[in-house]
Amino acid sequence: MNSSTHKLIVIAGPTAVGKTDLCLKLAKELDTEIISADSRQFFRELSIGTAKPSAQELNQVPHHFINSHSIAEEYSAGDFERDALLILNELFRRKDNVILTGGSGLYIKAVCEGLDDLPRPIPGLRDELMRQLREDGLEFLQNEALRVDPVFSGTPEFFNPQRVVRALEVFYTSGRPISSYQNQHKAERPFQSITVALERERNELYHRIESRVDHMLDAGLVQEARSVLPYRDHHALKTVGYKEVFGFLDGDYDEAEMIRLLKQNTRRYAKRQLTWFRHQGNYTWFQADEYQKVRDWVLGKVG
Repeated sequence: MNSSTHKLIVIAGPTAVGKTDLCLKLAKELDTEIISADSRQFFRELSIGTAKPSAQELNQVPHHFINSHSIAEEYSAGDFERDALLILNELFRRKDNVILTGGSGLYIKAVCEGLDDLPRPIPGLRDELMRQLREDGLEFLQNEALRVDPVFSGTPEFFNPQRVVRALEVFYTSGRPISSYQNQHKAERPFQSITVALERERNELYHRIESRVDHMLDAGLVQEARSVLPYRDHHALKTVGYKEVFGFLDGDYDEAEMIRLLKQNTRRYAKRQLTWFRHQGNYTWFQADEYQKVRDWVLGKVG
């Protein structure tokens, strides 16, 4: 493959911003395919709570890494890096341009730049952090991770207990946030990455988020969450959209509180995603409804 001719077009942005519609239009115009870098859309059992493209949308353009795995499997950013590079190798034999899209910044970064080696932890530190996790709970460690590394808090890993422990382990060992290591050494890739991030005016984005939550509930989000209860300890289910429903199913609060938490936590998650994309990588920002501007800018880059 020739890196001067092969372009990976990254379309990133927070949840509900409008990535799917824009990517479908762009993929058709470029006659190419889409790789999803959404860390939860991999799983076949999770459809409503992950806002997957509809069957009709999936039929319009070939997609990769949607419904590719079972929730019974663990699937990390490193796994995705390996598998996505293999698929890109095949796609670039047929296409000059491929689209990579999603809101999972770490997974996008894994494909575009690779993941860095982290320092060896202080002996006994992990045992102490795991004790805190058992005794004080995940939220206690999340609050500490948010204090020492706000960028990390904008990733899906923030809801994975093992990843939170690892982030704190790295910080306490080195005095540096784990996100800073993810900037150090960019792996060489046989393609050029062109990175776009989408945004909307804050009130508009929050309105879209709340409308999406209402739609998910109407579509059967509670029933979907109930169907995956046996896997609730999987890190993909410790995320916004499922953990709030599990609390409702456990009887911790009523339906009205569940809906309030779903909307509040999804808004907060979108804010953390925006923080990630503003601090990681060299994204060019566009309003999500400015398709023509995005299209013209991308076409200018791919020649």
